[in-house]
Amino acid sequence: MDLVWLALIGFLAVLNPRLEIHKQLILLAIGLFQIFDRRLLAPLPANRRNAYSVLIKILLATLLLGHTATLPIASPYWLIYYVPVVSAATLFEARGTLLWTALASAAYCSYLIPALKEFELTPSGETELALRVLFLFLAAIIVNQFATANRRQAEGYRRLAEELADTNKRLQQAQAEVRRSERLAALGQLTAGVAHEIRNPLGVIKGSAEMLAQKISSTDKLAGELAGYISTEVDRLNGIVSRFLDFARPLQLHRRPEEIPPLLDRSLKAVRDGRTQDTVQVERQYAPGLPPVPLDADLCEQVFTNLALNAYQAMGQNGGTLRVSARPANSGVRPGVEIEFADTGPGVSPELREQIFNPFFTTKRDGVGLGLSIVSRIIDEHGGSIRLAGEPGEGARFRIFLPAD
Repeated sequence: MDLVWLALIGFLAVLNPRLEIHKQLILLAIGLFQIFDRRLLAPLPANRRNAYSVLIKILLATLLLGHTATLPIASPYWLIYYVPVVSAATLFEARGTLLWTALASAAYCSYLIPALKEFELTPSGETELALRVLFLFLAAIIVNQFATANRRQAEGYRRLAEELADTNKRLQQAQAEVRRSERLAALGQLTAGVAHEIRNPLGVIKGSAEMLAQKISSTDKLAGELAGYISTEVDRLNGIVSRFLDFARPLQLHRRPEEIPPLLDRSLKAVRDGRTQDTVQVERQYAPGLPPVPLDADLCEQVFTNLALNAYQAMGQNGGTLRVSARPANSGVRPGVEIEFADTGPGVSPELREQIFNPFFTTKRDGVGLGLSIVSRIIDEHGGSIRLAGEPGEGARFRIFLPAD
């Protein structure tokens, strides 16, 4: 198209060989500006480029008309005004198109003033001048209709592409949640079987250790101490097995409409009261008018407590800020509440993001790796979702969605 523009401008110059060099340069300037106007006006603010582009084209057309005939109003080059008029029709809406077309028509009709000093405007001349101006407006309106329809269609395609991208993203998240739920279900069944098999030998070991401790003479302190160690470790293992069974046991939800902020406040207070050193500042951001959510208050309080405790532990003794927010949200077509726990700790590295919700995965020295797995399972049972946001080094943000219906 750029070559076509230059060819057309060249034909205009060739068809009238009597044109002086400066007139041909004006034609060349019109053609080059039509091609490179975006690059030439790039330093200007974006909201002014279109206006400057049309204005400069009107000035160049007016300048050309004044140099191509003794009587510019009668110059055959008056058609060059179609260039700024059509440009305005493609760049602006209907009101802007009419405004710029009126300005181009005024620039053309301005040559009527010096012409009237030497010539008289006849009725046929008035009719021809009016027809030329009306044809400028007619061309502007027709082009603007097509340009507006094209812009609306392009905008529709853009919105459709954004909706498809958002839908695809939600689909990927749903697939990841389904895969995680399947892993949790399989591991839960395996854990239940293994935990039951472990608990029976543990009972025998503990009973034997207690009987051994009773029969050992009080003078054999070492044997008594070792028997005590056996009982203590058995109790610890039994506690771990109980957690495994809690993870594997089907959840019995007792739902009823609950307000989210009081649950969050109770969880934050429980975590704060359980710490000897408090170096974490808690910021609460609860949106007004949150809808009640049908949920099991005890289980959801366990979820919030676990996430708050993880945030405290992630920030360590150096402390930081824990921001807890709750706001209305939509997941697809479901209204609900989105809860976010955002800390200022080190965050989670990209390679660990897909694993943190897996059972038995932990980065803590004394952890079992069931905390976030149980959290994810509770949220899944409520029909909600949980995901990790935040960049490494900027803290972790756990976002929970709980449907309100």
